[in-house]
Amino acid sequence: MQLIADLHTHTLCATHAYHTLDEMAAAAKDCGYRALAITDHAPAMPDAPHRWHFENHTALPRTIGDVIMLYGAEANVVDTKGHLDLPPRILAYQDWVVASIHSPCVPGLLTCKEANRIWLAVAENPYVDCIGHSEQENYRYDYDLVTKAFAANHKVVELNGNSFNVRKDGIPNMKALLAACLQNGCRIAVDSDAHSTWQLRSGLKALYAMLEEMQFPEELIVNATTQNLVKELKLHGKACAEEIGGLLL
Repeated sequence: MQLIADLHTHTLCATHAYHTLDEMAAAAKDCGYRALAITDHAPAMPDAPHRWHFENHTALPRTIGDVIMLYGAEANVVDTKGHLDLPPRILAYQDWVVASIHSPCVPGLLTCKEANRIWLAVAENPYVDCIGHSEQENYRYDYDLVTKAFAANHKVVELNGNSFNVRKDGIPNMKALLAACLQNGCRIAVDSDAHSTWQLRSGLKALYAMLEEMQFPEELIVNATTQNLVKELKLHGKACAEEIGGLLL
């Protein structure tokens, strides 16, 4: 499998990541990617950039080298009602929004009922594009129930390569989550969640093997082809969709 984009990556705007925007773009080019989404951590994470960071993307170019750039955010779920740490005004003009649960923002275990309530609420959020690393064991939810809601609301479920480093307890859940996505027609993104250029280059091998084993169809992987990605951006009503489509297609 050769993806055309990575839709979840980080720069050293957060201190637990290690490389600049230009370095990440250069590494994406080395990987053969046509596009790259920079989705730095939103402000509820302890070392995240200020919210102004997410209001200033017009200071950045649409292409770096030959790589088409999407500028977005990894927003944090901050309570069991599914609220996020960036307001709709800022979320609305991001190119790509990943919504994730991180323990510094929602500490402790969640019951399945609480996790279901979170993700069902996020499914209704019109500004969220992708559900980040939701296979975590501490936040296990009803995959069949919730992926139906994700599919109905055009939310993309992420298969996350960085989970093999920092969320290993959730690895056994990935196949069950993928099976539910396949059963319910829920599209996925295959992402590195890279916090370094090394992760960007090497973070997807285990995911490729899993997808091949399950014979997961290309048409349900939004970053498998340029057509899939542009179609998804248009489906989500992204302001960047026409511009990026003109560059990719």
